[in-house]
Amino acid sequence: MTPEEETARRRTALRALLVKPLLTVENDAERLALVRQHTAELRNWLTRETGWRLLADAETARLFKTVPDGDDATRPARGRTGEPFGRRRYVVLCLALAVLERADAQTTLGQLAEGVLNSAAEPELDFAFTLESRAERADLVAVVRMLLDWGVLRRVAGDEDAYLSATGDVLYDVRRHVMATLLVTARGPSTIGATSFEERLAQLVAEPVADTESLRNQEVRRRLTRKLLEDPVVYYDDLDEAERAYLVSQRHAIVRRVEEATGLVAEIRAEGIAMVDPDDELTDVRMPEQRTDGHVTLLVAEHLSTRSAQDEVALDELRAFVRQAATKHASFWRKGVTDPGAEDGLLSVALEKLTALRLVEIHEERVRGLPAIARYALDTPVIRGQ
Repeated sequence: MTPEEETARRRTALRALLVKPLLTVENDAERLALVRQHTAELRNWLTRETGWRLLADAETARLFKTVPDGDDATRPARGRTGEPFGRRRYVVLCLALAVLERADAQTTLGQLAEGVLNSAAEPELDFAFTLESRAERADLVAVVRMLLDWGVLRRVAGDEDAYLSATGDVLYDVRRHVMATLLVTARGPSTIGATSFEERLAQLVAEPVADTESLRNQEVRRRLTRKLLEDPVVYYDDLDEAERAYLVSQRHAIVRRVEEATGLVAEIRAEGIAMVDPDDELTDVRMPEQRTDGHVTLLVAEHLSTRSAQDEVALDELRAFVRQAATKHASFWRKGVTDPGAEDGLLSVALEKLTALRLVEIHEERVRGLPAIARYALDTPVIRGQ
């Protein structure tokens, strides 16, 4: 194998981990094998450039990624049909994991449900969950299917749809060695002394404070690299003084290392940097995208790109714009887009995607386009003579 082919395989392995930080032999055999072949090189690069840990064995590979911003709500967990997890599903997920931690090697969906109900009934939790409604059962099933996708559970017999309709149960193997890799924290939860949720969360992810200039620079470089790998756009205005100064002086070196390791291509503008994937694989939010919602999002982006950076647009104006677009494109969009109130749902989906891509900010009832949205501005067509 040539050096170029070996580099390409190592890059593919790293990209696989960035797309899916938990690989299992059942669900990701080829990618897991590739990661294991390059574990040493990947671990060295990740430790040096990001500070992320990588564990790999015959059954799993786990990249312990930390998010740049713990308050970012634009990338929620999603069910198999793409619906975002709400508070209830997140709580059920945590309760399910707590139940599975104490479960036998095999369990059923009914037993898991009973354990979740018992935990939810604890007075200090103050969590109303009864499983009496189909919606609550659907939340539990969505959580279980996510655990199946992660490899924490392995289905032995039965089907979740039968449980939803109250006509059957499901048997699972509990894979504790996979479950043990889920938690990503800087320190163990049992070592946290804070009592409030915010303080506990901050202490869980707080990293040691560097005490030398060299270590401080290393820490800044790692934070910046994590942002470039995780965030759609890194704006200079969002960085603190130390990060901004370091990125300005070391931009070419940092960007080059990310490009070489991942195959991403840097789009550098005066306001910041975006790492673009030519293969459109390293993203969970795509744009442009086909179908109605994709077209609406593109039209809203183009509309906002015509405004100045300081110009905020009222949501009512955007609703009117979407109504007009729905009338214009009704024959190409899905049914019902011209119904009264349909513009609310269309606009909500569009703004959710644009916010996740760091193209807009929403302040109460107003929307402001961020600098990167300028890439969606359209020039006036010029017809040249023959």
